[in-house]
Amino acid sequence: MLETSEQVVEASALPGRQGRLAFVYLATAPRRVSRDELAEALWSELPPAWESALASIMSKLRKTLVSVGLSGTVLDGSDASYELRFPSGTWVDMREAINALDRAEGSLAAGNPHAAWSDATVASSIFRRRFLSGESGDWVERVRRDLHEYEIRTFDVLSRVWLELANPGAALQAARRVVDLAPYRESAHTRIMECHLAAGNRAEAIHTFDNLRTMLADSLGISPSAAAETLYEAALR
Repeated sequence: MLETSEQVVEASALPGRQGRLAFVYLATAPRRVSRDELAEALWSELPPAWESALASIMSKLRKTLVSVGLSGTVLDGSDASYELRFPSGTWVDMREAINALDRAEGSLAAGNPHAAWSDATVASSIFRRRFLSGESGDWVERVRRDLHEYEIRTFDVLSRVWLELANPGAALQAARRVVDLAPYRESAHTRIMECHLAAGNRAEAIHTFDNLRTMLADSLGISPSAAAETLYEAALR
């Protein structure tokens, strides 16, 4: 959807399925998009006279933007390419989530867990949302894969933040979310061990290691990493 200071445009008000897809594709693209690229994103198989069909879709989309107070120059369609130029200060949730994650990782590396928590919390609330629910296509699936990885990184940041802030319970919840998203991400399992050790739960840490060792051996035929072994030995001591 699109929200301005005066009006909210729901998805149903955009010009059909292709109009909604075009709007999202252009809104999330950091560059100009060629006419051919945009057409491939809208149709799995290009229809006859797709050029005129695309021009009609973009004309309707431009009219929708104008109707909510955005000038006709917001959607530029020159040189056989398109670009959606939002006014200064426009907030695009997916772009903001990615930027917030980058800031969170930077703040954590700089030793500022409170700032990292603030940005990571914003990012996590956005990455939880389903991208274009009900839609399919190569670019939709590609974006979903990217967002899935971003969500993993976000909850990894949150688990590290909460450990630094001496809250192993919250850190454990975030680390378990990473395991839910990426069961074979070994660093997430070692983070869970760290959380248990920080809370004084040595038996839980050992149990986590045993589960990890069994999973890796049964599924992949490999052993846990040296980092996991080190935490296991610390739990035994």
